[in-house]
Amino acid sequence: MSAASNQPPINFRSDNVATVCPEILHALAAANRDPAASYGEDAQSAELTRIYSELFETKVTVFPVSTGTAANALSLASCVRSYGAVFCHEEAHIHTAEGAATEMFTGGAKLLPLQGPQFRISPDGLRAALARVERGVRNRAQPDAVSITQASEHGTVYRLDEIAEIGALARHAGIKVHMDGARFANALATLGSSPADMTWRRGVDILSFGATKNGAMNTEAIVVFDQSLAEPLSYRLRRAGQTWSKMRFAAVQLTAYVADDLYLRMAARSNALAARLACEITALPSIELAAPVEANLVFLSVPPAVIATLAAEGVLFGRRGETVIRLVTRFDGSDEDIDRLIAIARRAVGRM
Repeated sequence: MSAASNQPPINFRSDNVATVCPEILHALAAANRDPAASYGEDAQSAELTRIYSELFETKVTVFPVSTGTAANALSLASCVRSYGAVFCHEEAHIHTAEGAATEMFTGGAKLLPLQGPQFRISPDGLRAALARVERGVRNRAQPDAVSITQASEHGTVYRLDEIAEIGALARHAGIKVHMDGARFANALATLGSSPADMTWRRGVDILSFGATKNGAMNTEAIVVFDQSLAEPLSYRLRRAGQTWSKMRFAAVQLTAYVADDLYLRMAARSNALAARLACEITALPSIELAAPVEANLVFLSVPPAVIATLAAEGVLFGRRGETVIRLVTRFDGSDEDIDRLIAIARRAVGRM
């Protein structure tokens, strides 16, 4: 931050820096009034699967977990043999940012990264990859699953027809479909879809359902649509230390999160902030979008001198090489922070 400024930093580094939304804090306080049974035997945990079955309009099994990495790795472990393989985009979080957790929890399954436009697997790309598979060849990993990220690591969103086509290809190939939904609500708000239409009705077997980036305190969920995966997954969760003793505090976060569409309202807010930020900052000379803005992530190509000024003036952001930065908006973000950011960027561009 510049010496002349006494203002706090402007934090666009991640949606993980967000506060906990008041509704979830209230639910946690209410759950804390009395003792309750442990390891998911409490009333709140018992209600979780019923509530999410109503949300997804089909029978589901829900398992709270502590992190998105746990949700992804353990979901895929329930789908994949130790000598199997998972197709994913080359920029997928499971491939670039989870420390080989999927490989560990599957007992050694291989990730097969694919290229794809706008940071998504294309149906044609998956079709071609499946055509190259050498089934029954014992020196080749055997395909067991495909993982798609909704919204992607660059904030782009799979359309419903794309998910359906990927689901159909997977069914024909006899493999499972996993959705990494760390920003599930942001994608849902963008599409105006129902949770059912974006998942199991399009062929998704298991979902990593994100909540922490969008107002929860410290919980995610695995939502199982293919019930044949539920029992083996329950054992994997226990072995991985993901069966919480005070499960009710995770369960109430997840139920409060979806009550009265809270999760969609918060996601719509962060999406709207991203759209405004992208529109105003790319109106400045020499600043361009590096990816379409379809959720709450804004990737920008910015001159190095402007990047240096932003950092010096207290703007916190992610870096993607020398000239690309990532700005992430949040449900608790403010228009005032965007105003400050735009003003700093405008001054920096004007000095070029």
